[in-house]
Amino acid sequence: MSRKAPDPAAVRAAMLAIAPWLRDEVGAEAPARAELAEAVRLTARSLAAIAPGGSVEVRVPPFVAVQCVEGLRHTRGTPPNVVEVDPRSWLLLAAGLAEFDALAARGQVDASGSRASEIAHWLPIVPL
Repeated sequence: MSRKAPDPAAVRAAMLAIAPWLRDEVGAEAPARAELAEAVRLTARSLAAIAPGGSVEVRVPPFVAVQCVEGLRHTRGTPPNVVEVDPRSWLLLAAGLAEFDALAARGQVDASGSRASEIAHWLPIVPL
């Protein structure tokens, strides 16, 4: 079952709500869990909409996992191409405030499989 792409205005609003925190602005507080979850889910689902497919699974625990990137769809067990990232690092990528390769080199992105890094082609999702 495919999901409808998130409303771009809602995605942008969710990202703007947490932008000061992502930019480490003085006095910016960490977002509430609900705000964080909303931004993570909307941006990950946006990635799945702009890069449809099932060859790479992007996991941002505990909030969302999506399959994306054209190719063979994986349906059972652990997919061969997985990107796992913490919520803040994912949002930095989605906002264009960090580079995929740089975060992977620092261990903030766990990318396994020959196609996992292909998601970088569709980032950022909402440039801040």
